[in-house]
Amino acid sequence: MHIEPGIVDAAKIGLSYATATGAVGVTAKLTFDTLRNDGVIATVLRSLATTAFVFCFFQVLPHHPVGVSEVHLILGSTLFLIFGAAPAAVGLALGLLLQGIFFAPFDLPQYGINLTTLLVPLFAMSMLASKIIPAKVAYKDVTYGQALALSTAYQGGIVAWVAFWAFYGQGFGAANVEQVVTFGGAYMMVILLEPLVDLGVLAVAKMGHRYADIALFDRRLYRAAA
Repeated sequence: MHIEPGIVDAAKIGLSYATATGAVGVTAKLTFDTLRNDGVIATVLRSLATTAFVFCFFQVLPHHPVGVSEVHLILGSTLFLIFGAAPAAVGLALGLLLQGIFFAPFDLPQYGINLTTLLVPLFAMSMLASKIIPAKVAYKDVTYGQALALSTAYQGGIVAWVAFWAFYGQGFGAANVEQVVTFGGAYMMVILLEPLVDLGVLAVAKMGHRYADIALFDRRLYRAAA
């Protein structure tokens, strides 16, 4: 989802500052709610964990340029189910920033674009989770269908935002459309793989039920909604 440099030039990139500011505002609201409900220690621990994971996802796991962007295994739904929406958002924002600072400074001008692309689908997925996962169901007990729906919503949102930035920056010429379609097709593999990763991680979480009360994990991982 790291959009290629130059896809959106300097004359148009200002829009990304506005969208990223909005995404940061939502993240701040979610973080405030988590601080109020779960406390500072839990919020900080989860955010540090997600930041470390995201940094590794971007820098260590395989990633390949395809079309207008790069295909990454971001595991946004996994982070959401294990750590919660706010820590996932903080981790995505900080992990992306750290990766840019230390390993990909050429991506920093597109930080607002990539941040929007990561966070807005996360917020949409969080809303979807509240609709399709009953309040009485802990996240460790989600079904494959529910995990697939969350992953599809998140990764589909990423593809949609990448397409938006590409068309916004380069228009609807045949070559650009082909590049966007190529990227979207490649991302289908991520959509198919991520639910399996989700269920694998959640299966491990079930075996670690004795850790339900530690601050590192989101309350909803082991408990029904309050």
